[in-house]
Amino acid sequence: MTTTASSGSVLPLLLALITLSVHLSGTDSANILGVFTSHSPSHLIVHMSVVKTLAEQGHNVTVVSSMQPKVTHKSIKHIVIPLSEDEERLLHAGMSGIAKRKPSFWSTIRSMFSSLILLIDKQVEVLEDERFTQLYENKDNKFDVVIVGYFFNTYQVGLGAKFNCPIIMSWSGPPMEMVDGFMGNPRLISSVPNMNVAVKSGKPMNFTQRLMNLLSTNAMRVLSTVLDYRFDGFYRRLFGSDKNIPSYAEAKKNVSLLFCNSHAISEGPIRPNVPGIVEIGGIQIKEKPDALPQDIEEFLAKAKHGAILFSLGSNLKGEHIQPEIITKIFNALSSLKQHVIWKWEDPKHLPGTASNIMYKKWLPQDDILAHKKIKLFITHAGKGGVAEAQYHGVPMLALPVFADQPGNADKLVESGYGLRVDLLTLEEDELKAAIKQILGNPSYAEKLQRFSKLYRDRPMTARQSVVYWTDYVLRHHGAPHIQSPLVHMSFVASNNLDVYALIAAVLYVVYLVLKIVFKFVGRKLCGKSKAKGPQKKKVKKQ
Repeated sequence: MTTTASSGSVLPLLLALITLSVHLSGTDSANILGVFTSHSPSHLIVHMSVVKTLAEQGHNVTVVSSMQPKVTHKSIKHIVIPLSEDEERLLHAGMSGIAKRKPSFWSTIRSMFSSLILLIDKQVEVLEDERFTQLYENKDNKFDVVIVGYFFNTYQVGLGAKFNCPIIMSWSGPPMEMVDGFMGNPRLISSVPNMNVAVKSGKPMNFTQRLMNLLSTNAMRVLSTVLDYRFDGFYRRLFGSDKNIPSYAEAKKNVSLLFCNSHAISEGPIRPNVPGIVEIGGIQIKEKPDALPQDIEEFLAKAKHGAILFSLGSNLKGEHIQPEIITKIFNALSSLKQHVIWKWEDPKHLPGTASNIMYKKWLPQDDILAHKKIKLFITHAGKGGVAEAQYHGVPMLALPVFADQPGNADKLVESGYGLRVDLLTLEEDELKAAIKQILGNPSYAEKLQRFSKLYRDRPMTARQSVVYWTDYVLRHHGAPHIQSPLVHMSFVASNNLDVYALIAAVLYVVYLVLKIVFKFVGRKLCGKSKAKGPQKKKVKKQ
């Protein structure tokens, strides 16, 4: 009797615990659409890492992109709308031109109006493709949230209204001028460094840095304003025929969240961020690296003096670089005692052959950087690669080309994480000297080890942050309560121009009143003075 009663009381308890655990684990899956139209493999890695994390949590994920992803998940449905062969050739020609110009913030600005305009325009065509339009024309499709990968495509905010669901933006870098507006993040002033200014952690900028910071920030604001007119045209082109879609200005106010691939506490600079901006720096970095391909593992195992990873990223290819520069790089690397893994896209046309160099068309970069034999990373200083090297404590030699790369390179040099060499003017001896200096000076690795501890020390990992905040937006139907009021304020109101105008008007009225009063008092005083003054006596003629 006792045993039976005990079993009868335990069973309901077990059922209650199971029900509670299912409820707490949040197994209710949402339908998530990822729209990643930027034709940049490095951007796609970041965005796909975000949705892969959500797919691992049981959400149903559909992704639309212009290229095949390197990061994916078995349950993600992928729709690829690629560039044509002619567009690919134009893009490669543009990248080749960029690689032959000295890298700077200003050269990047110029690129936005020339070779990179293809990357901006093509994103509109992806949304006009039948493979994409079927997603909303088919009424059986229902999405609970749309995640848009940002790259000069602000007009895609209309997708939230098109699919009648919240919209989350994913950006591959730290908060900046062009994405701050989505969440009403306060505009940075000249004393707060932007993403391209290299300043040591906790240190203020000097006069020259503040001047350049002010100029570059305002240049980016001007660029944003110019492009916004173009985006308004794209918005009307894509959504203008739908009467249920709000205006472009209104649609920009309906972004629920912004994921930024940054971690300001460790990377700097410290700056104000509203709650709707969530930093997920290192989202693409695996908490536990995967096993390396056998040939790479064996190659590294034989590296008695350590190994070097050399990669200039996914956008820049070897054919974009001047042949004489490639020859100098090969001569320098082949003379080292360290083994070198070199990312090279054309196995039929190698820079040269050497027993210490392995060429690979594609590399599991994060997994290689996690290997204990890697002592140096020669990089173009893209945000993703720099973050991976910092996470694993690997010193860097930067060869920046364009966009944020020069700024990233300057910051890693300023922080003591490595050195920078100009790719356009690179000399063989210069490259060898820089490599030997980094490998022979343990301070670079030591500083990176300290940084790595800061980078990893967070209340939630990048993946946990993505899961929590995406679910938060889903639970609270877009979470409009975390929006900054600045989102709904005009340029005049958000910058207090009307207040300043009122103060100026009041001061002007006061000035006029005082002017009249002083004139009136002045005349009265002068009049009395004349009245009281000595009068000449008239002399009578005899």
